[in-house]
Amino acid sequence: MTEDEARPGRPFSVHNEGRIAKVRKRIQEEHCVTVRMMADEFGVNREMIRQFLVEDLGKRKVTSQFVLYELSDDQRRECIKYAKYMIKTARRNKNFLNLIAAEDETWCFRYDPTTKRQSAKWKSPASPKVKKVRLQKSKMKSMHVYFYNSKRIIHHKFFPEGQTVTGSFYLSVLERLWQRIRHVWPKYSAPGSWFLLHDNTPVHRAVAVQEFLT
Repeated sequence: MTEDEARPGRPFSVHNEGRIAKVRKRIQEEHCVTVRMMADEFGVNREMIRQFLVEDLGKRKVTSQFVLYELSDDQRRECIKYAKYMIKTARRNKNFLNLIAAEDETWCFRYDPTTKRQSAKWKSPASPKVKKVRLQKSKMKSMHVYFYNSKRIIHHKFFPEGQTVTGSFYLSVLERLWQRIRHVWPKYSAPGSWFLLHDNTPVHRAVAVQEFLT
C-alpha cells in the first residue's frame, strides 16, 4: 500500500483570487481581449478563463450596438428636455401622438425600375427563353426625404441629382408637405393643429423654415 507523504499548506489550485484579479485587470485594460489571448498569457486553459469571467466576475461579452448618430452632451440634454415635454403633452392630450408628422432622410441607390412582371413578353413555345439581367447596385445615389405619422407615410421626395440641400429647398419640401397634409388630414389643416418632428440640423433651423413652422 502506498500513500502520499504529508505536506504542509493547502492543495494548489489555478482557481485563486490572484488569477481572478489579473483577469479583472486585463479586461479593464483591453475590453476586447479574447479568452484565447488571456489563456495563453496566464498559462491556463480557456475554460478556466471563461469561469473567471462568467462565474467569478459576472461578465458577458456583448457586441456593440449600431447607432445612427453620436450625440454630444448638449444634444443629449436637449433630447431629454424635448422627451419630457412630449410625455407631459401626451398626458394632457391623449390624441397627441397621432398629431405628429416625423421626418427623416436616407441615401438610396438607383435601380433599374423595370420589374420581372414589367419585363414579361408574349412568346410562342418555340421562341428562345427570355433573359433578364439581375439588378445591380447603381453607383449613383439619391437623397430620399420622407414624412410619416403613426399610420402611414404622408409625403416623400427624392432630391434632384446635384441638388444642394439648403433652407430654401427644404422650405419648398415643407410647403409640398403642407399641401399633402391638407389632403390627407383635412381636419388638421389649421395651423398649429399638428406637430412636425425633425432633428436640429442647420437646414432645419434656417430662418425661413422656422418662420414657416410658426
